[in-house]
Amino acid sequence: NEEKTLKKLIEDFFAQDKYQKEIIIIDDFSTDGTRELLKKYEGKVSKIIYNDKNYGKGYSIRKGISASNGDIILIQDADLEYSPTDYNKLLDPIINNHADVVFGSRFRSGEVTRVLYFWHSVGNKFLTLLSNMMTNFNLTDMENCYKVFKSDVIKNIELNENRFGFEPEITAKLSKIENLKIFEVSTKYFGRTYKEGKKITWKDGFAAIYCILKYKFFN
Repeated sequence: NEEKTLKKLIEDFFAQDKYQKEIIIIDDFSTDGTRELLKKYEGKVSKIIYNDKNYGKGYSIRKGISASNGDIILIQDADLEYSPTDYNKLLDPIINNHADVVFGSRFRSGEVTRVLYFWHSVGNKFLTLLSNMMTNFNLTDMENCYKVFKSDVIKNIELNENRFGFEPEITAKLSKIENLKIFEVSTKYFGRTYKEGKKITWKDGFAAIYCILKYKFFN
């Protein structure tokens, strides 16, 4: 349900012309007019996948990974809280063969970040801390939307979570791969209020805690 931001997102995506690229859009059973808008882009983007019901972010990411043909896979939410103008920064560590995986971060200094909810930032930092304790990583923003992978890395990881549990799941599973090079770069963040369409809630925070512990001890 991102009818208001989808057109600008696609325009911003194609404006990043440094690399040859494909765009795969997964519509998770939108009900706000997004699907009608997407019909206009059929044939202009690489592929559009229409889910037959609302499954969640993790499920949709799995569909996109499966459909991708590129050497690098970058995940982008359609709400424009994160800007495609950061693509070069996110891709360069992999292009230059320094990294196999790159995480974005809202909490590294040097980028513009919208001032929003204090307790959300506390929650994000707590989840990152708990995840780091389980993985022995030193990430600053485990829940960041921007995660970039060499294709052969992400395609060889079995993913299970259908909703926002994707973030802690993929982080935990990356931690179990030996000799994997992971980098983190600062990203701009144009966050939204709930009135503006933000969807994640405190319930997703508890689900993330469950996933952090689950994929450390039971999977």
